[in-house]
Amino acid sequence: MLPESLLNRLFVLAERYEELTALLSDPQIIEDQSRFRAYSREHARLHNLVQLLQRERNFASEIASAQAMSQEADAELSALADEELAALSAERDAVHAAMKQFLLPHDPADDGDVILEVRAGTGGDEAAIFAGDLMRMYLRYADTLGWRSEVLSEQPGEHGGFKEAIAKISGEGVYAALKFESGAHRVQRVPTTETQGRIHTSAATVAVMPAVPEAEAITLDPSTLRIDTFRSSGAGGQHVNKTDSAIRITHLPTGMVVECQDERSQHKNKARALSVLASRLANQERQRAQAEQAATRKALVGSGDRSERIRTYNFPQGRVTDHRINLTLYQLDRILGGDLNPVIEPLRQTDQAEQLMALAQEGR
Repeated sequence: MLPESLLNRLFVLAERYEELTALLSDPQIIEDQSRFRAYSREHARLHNLVQLLQRERNFASEIASAQAMSQEADAELSALADEELAALSAERDAVHAAMKQFLLPHDPADDGDVILEVRAGTGGDEAAIFAGDLMRMYLRYADTLGWRSEVLSEQPGEHGGFKEAIAKISGEGVYAALKFESGAHRVQRVPTTETQGRIHTSAATVAVMPAVPEAEAITLDPSTLRIDTFRSSGAGGQHVNKTDSAIRITHLPTGMVVECQDERSQHKNKARALSVLASRLANQERQRAQAEQAATRKALVGSGDRSERIRTYNFPQGRVTDHRINLTLYQLDRILGGDLNPVIEPLRQTDQAEQLMALAQEGR
């Protein structure tokens, strides 16, 4: 059974649904596309809650009716009633479990797009190759879910893969799915250049940041930026960029550096670099706020700090291990091929369970 205090919170959310229904028909809101989209997403999310609450209201009378029937002298009717009671009890537990999800704090960033950065760490050429494997894994995962992906910048490794690659992934709920991917990823395998068959350990870091919509982007003071232009590096031949179209932007207060050289247009490279920089700065502020919250609630799935080793990909054993939740799967090829759900769903469920536990403790 849900405590009355939690049910009351849910009814408050249902009132918010009715308020949103009215707002979405307001001509001023309709004209403001940014607010209209935000309200529409919130309305769609709460619609499921309203349906669950309507089902909850019917349980009491249906259970009372089944209980009365179970007292009948007719043994067959009584048995049917007992079956009905068991089914109603199971359904009610499922409805309550679904309703609890709406009590969790909703992060608006969960609905939005992300900037995904993958960088080679320790391990030289093998680390760069592994960084390339990770970026392909995420792009394939995005493709299977119908998300849009765009590589914003890449610095190829000398023998394959990337020293650094940055992509934007757009779609519904991208950040909610990928936010637990931030951290240090480790690979254990025999490199193709290894003649003795020894297993090497290399690493790459992943950062997943909410993409900042243009309408919400922070205004960067030009005096805090150093913008350098240089000639793009490339494979040579007809693809060599003959002009200084590549852009390097340094944010002087923080020392953050962003390079973009994939476009032939200096203007496009600058716009991309500024977009990545804005997302990095917003993410820095976001992490600071989360660190303050973590002082009172430690997340079971880790802090998301990029220095934290979160996952190991072991090729000899075909094994993937997520160290935050002690999850081990022997599905390496499947996961690197883009099927990340076996890893992502347990992480999300663990995070939700931890938040619900904290919520229950607050209600005591």
